[in-house]
Amino acid sequence: MNTADLGLPVDVPSTALFTDQYELTMLQAALAAGTAERRSVFEVFTRRLPEGRRYGVVAGTGRVLDAVENFRFDADVLGFLRENAIVDEPTLEWLASYRFSGDIWGYPEGEVYFPGSPILRVEGSFAQCVLLETVILSILNHDSAIAAAASRMASAAGGRPLIEMGARRTHELAAVAAARAAYVGGFTTTSDLAAGFRYGIPTVGTSAHAFTLLHDRERDAFQAQVNSLGRGTTLLVDTYDVAEAVRMAVEVAGPELGAVRIDSGDLLLVAHRVRQQLDELGARDTRIIVTSDLDEYAIASLAAAPVDAYGVGTQLVTGSGHPTCSMVYKLVARAESADPKAPLESVAKRSTGGKTSIGGRKWAARRLDERGVAEAEVIGTGAVPVALADRQLLVELVKGGQVLSREPLDVVRDRHAASRANLPLSATQLSRGEPVIPTEYI
Repeated sequence: MNTADLGLPVDVPSTALFTDQYELTMLQAALAAGTAERRSVFEVFTRRLPEGRRYGVVAGTGRVLDAVENFRFDADVLGFLRENAIVDEPTLEWLASYRFSGDIWGYPEGEVYFPGSPILRVEGSFAQCVLLETVILSILNHDSAIAAAASRMASAAGGRPLIEMGARRTHELAAVAAARAAYVGGFTTTSDLAAGFRYGIPTVGTSAHAFTLLHDRERDAFQAQVNSLGRGTTLLVDTYDVAEAVRMAVEVAGPELGAVRIDSGDLLLVAHRVRQQLDELGARDTRIIVTSDLDEYAIASLAAAPVDAYGVGTQLVTGSGHPTCSMVYKLVARAESADPKAPLESVAKRSTGGKTSIGGRKWAARRLDERGVAEAEVIGTGAVPVALADRQLLVELVKGGQVLSREPLDVVRDRHAASRANLPLSATQLSRGEPVIPTEYI
C-alpha cells in the first residue's frame, strides 16, 4: 500500500486558497480584457543562491504535483470568495470549473540547481497558470531550503546516519514537509510520525528527560525502558551525571545496549569519554548518538569524534539560517492573441535593482568535463546544441493536466546523492563561496 494515497486528517480538501488575492484579481481583469486565454509560459528560478551556498537542491516537486491536482474551487471556497467580494460573478463562474489542463516540465526532484536554473516550467493559458504561482513557490521555497540544509549536513556527517527531529520547532504541517525534504537531502530517519505515515519515511524515538525525571531513580527509568523496548534501545544518559548514567545503562541492559544519547555539554569531549567508558565496560557495539542544537558546522566539528549518528532539529527545519530559496515565478513568454496557433513572444521584467529576468521558454543542460564532473549549468532559449542533447535537465511532469508519474521518495533521495557526487569536490566545503559551477546563457 502506498501510504501517500491515504492522506492525513490535517490535509485540506482544496489547495485553491493557498494563493494571494492578486492572482484572482489579475484573472478577473484578464478575463474582462480578453487576454486570459493567451498561451503562456511561466518559469520558477532563483536569481541567486543563499549567501555562502555552493548549490541548491530541488525538493517538493512531488508535493507540487499533489497541490496542482487538488487546486479546485469547491462550493465552500467559492462561497468565501463571493461573500468577501474578492472577484466578480463571471470570474466565480470561471473558477467553478477550474482544472489545470496545461503542461509542467521541471528538474527532477533531488537534482541540484544554480542561479537562473529553470527549476519548473508551467505552460497553459495565462488564466490557468497564474493561479498556481503562490502554492508552487510556497512548496518549492520551503522544501528546497530544508533539503539544501540537509544535504550540507549529510556531507558533513560523512556517511553517519542523521535523524530529523525538528517537528517541535516549526508549524505542525511544515514539520511533515520538512521531514520529507530532509529525507531527500540525505537524512535517514525522522521522529515525526505524521511524516512516517504520509511518506513512508522510517521513524525512530525512545525517551526524553521527562521519562527519567518521572522515576524515583535513574536506574528505574532505564530498567523500565529496557523492559519495554528491549536491550537494543537507546538510553538518554545526560539527565544527571553522564559517567554514572553510562555505567548504570550497561549494568541494566548489558553489553547488548543499542545506543546512548548525549544531548548536552561539550559533545566532542563527552563523546570521547563515553566511548572509552563503553569499551571498558564491554559494550563495544553500543552506539553513541548526539543531539543538542546541531547544524552542519557542529556536525563537521565532530568528524573525529566517536559519534555514530546525529539528531538535528531547529537548524534543519529553519534551513540552517536560510529558510527560503528566494525562488520566483515569472512569465517568460506569451502568445500575441488567444488563438491556439499564435506564436509565443518572449517577455521579461526590465526594471532596475537586480530584479530583472530573462525572457523566453528555456531549456537547461549540465556540461561535464572529461572526468564526468559538472563544469557549467548551460541555459538557452533556442536549439539545444548537439553536444548537450543528452545532458538536458528538464523532464515532463504533467501533460494536458495529467500527472505523468510519481516517484518513490527513495528514488528521489538516491538521485540527489548521485547529483551531488557529480559536482566538483568543493561543493561539499562548508566555507563560504560562490556557486560551485557557473551559469552560462546561450
